[in-house]
Amino acid sequence: MTAPLSPARLLLDLDSLRDHAMDAQTLNALAFVMANELYPLLPFHQALVFEHRGDAWRMLCVSGLATPVEDSPYLVWLGAAVPWLATQANGWQPVWIARDAVVATPRVDEGWREWWPAGAFVVPMHARDGSRMGMLVFLLDAPPALPLTDVLRGVWRTFAYCWEALAGRHRRRRRISRRQWVIAAGLLALLMLVPVRQTALAPAEIISREADVISAPIDGVIARMLVRPNQPVAAGTPLFALDETTLRSRATVLSREVDVADAELAAATQQAFDSPQSKSQLTLLQGRAQQRRAELGEVTAQLKRTVARAPRAGVAVYADPNDWLGRPVTTGERVLQVADPRIPGVVVQLPVADAISLEPGARITLYLSAYPLAPLHGHIVETSYEARPTDDSVVAYRLLASIDDAPLPAHARLGLHGTAKLYGQRVVLGYYLLRRPISALRAWTGW
Repeated sequence: MTAPLSPARLLLDLDSLRDHAMDAQTLNALAFVMANELYPLLPFHQALVFEHRGDAWRMLCVSGLATPVEDSPYLVWLGAAVPWLATQANGWQPVWIARDAVVATPRVDEGWREWWPAGAFVVPMHARDGSRMGMLVFLLDAPPALPLTDVLRGVWRTFAYCWEALAGRHRRRRRISRRQWVIAAGLLALLMLVPVRQTALAPAEIISREADVISAPIDGVIARMLVRPNQPVAAGTPLFALDETTLRSRATVLSREVDVADAELAAATQQAFDSPQSKSQLTLLQGRAQQRRAELGEVTAQLKRTVARAPRAGVAVYADPNDWLGRPVTTGERVLQVADPRIPGVVVQLPVADAISLEPGARITLYLSAYPLAPLHGHIVETSYEARPTDDSVVAYRLLASIDDAPLPAHARLGLHGTAKLYGQRVVLGYYLLRRPISALRAWTGW
């Protein structure tokens, strides 16, 4: 027996015990305080703290032990003894249970005689709504004195309050039963079978579906760009001009050569009447003169083609005049486009990684970066057979779509960029969500 504590010491111990319980940050920390720091007030052989989880009990702490060995014979026996002990203390008040005063099961009685002393002082822990949170068990040789149990009532209430504060939310989450989990899993499985329309996002640009490519008519160097980017032009409007210096010099030289060839041919014709030798050269000189005239005619024709003209009315589409001034071009090299702004379309670069199965005439919605709140709607007109690298080095399919909005919105201007949303076939929601992960898994594993 230990000597009784003085009133001052008792108050100090109770105050310290309350502070330590209130300072606990976790339920395990609180259980450690409950199992170890009551020894000065209530000398015990051992103290155990158990948490009530549904229909099961879990040990939180044992006095004097940092981490109990879960497969030890003692803890295995506690797994059977604690539920029986809980039935003996199912009220709100602490209960003294003497080994000789109760009839326990053979297994509980055998283990009690081996590991526990004469009695156990059980303190139930209840939340304010009446639900049972756990219990605190003190192993003693005799029941605690009545004055001490009255003093400790405030301690039990403090422990219960802190326990509820630390474990209240966690306990509410743990109340989900197995049946509820099964129902939730079934609902999730049904949700995965809901049909949805498959969609994909891809960069897009507004172009003209009726556009003529203006290429270099001959080899040369671009001297002047005669129209500005996005400038409206009429049919026959000059678009750009090639440098004529080389061609004019060549034409001047050929003109002189034609004159010389004509003079030689005329002189040989006059001499042919008196000299048989001069008569034999007429055919050669006549062929040379025709060759020079043909060369001069070809150069003259090229001079007429140094200015490229618009084949139709529309808008001149290209980036910057400075990109072309002084640039050598070859015959057929693309320089600009003349596009009809009244027939706009949408070109979409759909990356291979995002490709979906698209039906003929699949719907498309274009969200322009400059007008995100005014989408444009249309349908797929044509798709490329194979994917090719884009300017951003992304392998993508090229899709051409129409713009079906009538009347045509004013902001559907050529050259605007945005994001196109493509609508494919209907699939189940599970496939819609798992398509990309499955594709990545098959790419990594080959399965």
